[in-house]
Amino acid sequence: MISRSKWVIPLSIIGILTFLVACNGSSASELEAELDVEVESFEYTNQDNETVSLEDLKGQYWVANFIFTSCNTVCPPMTGNMAGLQQTAAEEDLDIRFVSFSVDPEVDDPETLKAFGDKYNADYSNWDFLTGYSQNEIESFAANSFNTLVSKVDGESQVNHGTSFALVNPEGTVIKTYSGTSNEAMDDIIKDLKTVN
Repeated sequence: MISRSKWVIPLSIIGILTFLVACNGSSASELEAELDVEVESFEYTNQDNETVSLEDLKGQYWVANFIFTSCNTVCPPMTGNMAGLQQTAAEEDLDIRFVSFSVDPEVDDPETLKAFGDKYNADYSNWDFLTGYSQNEIESFAANSFNTLVSKVDGESQVNHGTSFALVNPEGTVIKTYSGTSNEAMDDIIKDLKTVN
């Protein structure tokens, strides 16, 4: 006959092991994707006249947005938020890149983009301002790769475009978007990046 005391220790060990497995599982959880949009392959030109491609960005997370240098409404606060996000990511030692696609490529040449980025103290070691495509190309690219609108009316100086920041995973897939004009959303991005770094 097996005494009751012989079962106490094994059951206790099972309970502890179950607790450890549960804790381990929760700490290793990945960021839950809200979207699944594959970014089209591209090769564009950055503010330093260097080519940046999707292949260059693969292997790490990156945050993307759409801006233009003569924008007089949402682009200044969006770029300020991206600059703050870059600084916070550096302070938190998060491995992340930042990409701002110009939606007015005929005006925004590399030199103009560089001057624009300088106003926000952009660190170009991991932040690229991209141009080097036609207006039709960026409108198609934004729609197909980021599910966002870009539209410039002929003769107009302003461009209609989305204001979201998109989080792209190391495989080149958009998995989440955030409001690019919201300071609180920047905190959410940092929190999510900590989950995957």
